[in-house]
Amino acid sequence: MSTRSKARKAALDLLYEGDIRKTSAVDLLHTRVTDLEYVIRDFTKELVDGVDLHKRKLDELITTYSQGWDMDRMPVIDRNILRLAIFELLWSSDVPASVAISEALELAQTLSTEESSKYINGVLSKILEIKPDLVL
Repeated sequence: MSTRSKARKAALDLLYEGDIRKTSAVDLLHTRVTDLEYVIRDFTKELVDGVDLHKRKLDELITTYSQGWDMDRMPVIDRNILRLAIFELLWSSDVPASVAISEALELAQTLSTEESSKYINGVLSKILEIKPDLVL
C-alpha cells in the first residue's frame, strides 16, 4: 500500500469515527497525530481538514447525486468514502481524478460491499461529469 493510500485510509478512519461518535474528525486527528506515521501526517491532515471545511457542499452533492439513498440511511463508511473522494475530485489539484476514484473504490471493496463500490463509482462518475459546471 502506497504512502498516500495509507494516508487516505487514516483519514477515512478518522472521518468514520467522527461520524459515529458525532464529533469532529479534526479534533480526533489532533489528539492522535502522534500515533500516525510521520510520512502520512501531512496528507491525512490535508484530507481531514478539507472534508471538514467543505462538508456542507460535499453532503449537498452526495444528497443530490446519490439517487435512492438518504444520507441518514447510507452506510457510514460509504458516506465517508464519498466525502473523501469528492473532496479529492473537486479540491485536490495534485490528485488525478482517476486516482481519487480508484482509491475510493479500493476502500469500498476492502471495507464495505461489492454493491457499495458499484454505487460509489456511479456517484463519483456523475460528480466528475458535472465538475466543470459546479460552482464551488
